[in-house]
Amino acid sequence: MALTDLKVKNLKPRSQRYEVADTKGLYIRIAPSGEKTWIFRYVFDGIRNRLTLGSYPGVTIEQAHQKRGEAKAKIQNGINPGVLAKEQKARRKADPTFSDMLAEIWERELQHKKSGLATRKLLEKDAVPAWGKRKITDLKRRDIVLLLDKIRDRAPIVANRVHGALSRLFNFAAERGVIEDSPCTRIRKTTEKGRSRVLTDDEIKMLWKALDLENTDIDIYRVSRLALKMILLTGQRPGEVVGMRWDEIDGDFWNIPAERMKGGEPQRVPLCPMATNVIEQAEPYSAECEYVFQSSYKPGEPITRQCLTRAVARHWSEIGFSERFSPHDLRRTLRTRLAEIGVPDIVAERVLGHKLQGMMAIYNQHSYDVEKRQSLMRWEGRLKEVVGLVEPRADNVI
Repeated sequence: MALTDLKVKNLKPRSQRYEVADTKGLYIRIAPSGEKTWIFRYVFDGIRNRLTLGSYPGVTIEQAHQKRGEAKAKIQNGINPGVLAKEQKARRKADPTFSDMLAEIWERELQHKKSGLATRKLLEKDAVPAWGKRKITDLKRRDIVLLLDKIRDRAPIVANRVHGALSRLFNFAAERGVIEDSPCTRIRKTTEKGRSRVLTDDEIKMLWKALDLENTDIDIYRVSRLALKMILLTGQRPGEVVGMRWDEIDGDFWNIPAERMKGGEPQRVPLCPMATNVIEQAEPYSAECEYVFQSSYKPGEPITRQCLTRAVARHWSEIGFSERFSPHDLRRTLRTRLAEIGVPDIVAERVLGHKLQGMMAIYNQHSYDVEKRQSLMRWEGRLKEVVGLVEPRADNVI
């Protein structure tokens, strides 16, 4: 006799588990705890089988009948629904969580990339707390949109970086056969404005004065001051400067290995007198450290890019600037000033460590060491005039 919702509700637990039949192989099992579970009993290849369809009232009578019908259809098509359910359960259990997927992409890919650690930290900060234990197969586009919205409210540009990191992780998951397609598609990024900040002569003069080691009016860590000077003198990236090692210095050249360069190619930077003087000033603070610019609170480790960013962010107004700037703007300033003093673009780009483009990158293997040194010497000469170390030449007076 078919069960009704009222009959199922009125079934009381006993000291032992028992079952009550519905129709066509469907049963409701009542446990001593009071839990009620739908069971479908069937025969497949002459063997008795049992399939759990879910618990009541989460699965209603109507839904239990529907699940039984679906199971019968599989049997008629030669599929054992119980075996299929076990396989699906096993696959579900084997599906990696978001944290598992992050660990896998770190092992296979990110740890071998220069930006890999930064990418992992981005995801560990925002995505792992939200999704760490969730199955990667359960994460949908809506989950990603909501997370990025939350980050965007705090830091729009960071949201773009997280978006990029998530896109790579989900593409990696698709490549590994974990998901069919990345849910990151068709999600817009925040529009970013390219920075164009270049320091004026007056700003360079104020900054150079603030970075003087004898200047006690500005509370910037002395090693950070020297690192900022080195960016302005050589035009290298803040990350490359703070990571400068003593074994990279060869006479009057600074040899940056490929693994520390954004473009993945080694860079040979001529060290002119003012840059050499900065390195000499940094030596007492380095002691036995392998890095030129040693951290004040992590002995044996270098200062970080964030250290320079924070120093500038805290003191730019105090220095006398009316507009905020960043350490990277010093690199852009040098590039602009090289153009102003007549340095050819190809040489200026090589000074910054940029790759040559197109066919030139293939056929032009010239080192440009001499030209780069001449350019940086000219820049040091101009910088001395700007900061007042020498009198400006007549042809520089406007």
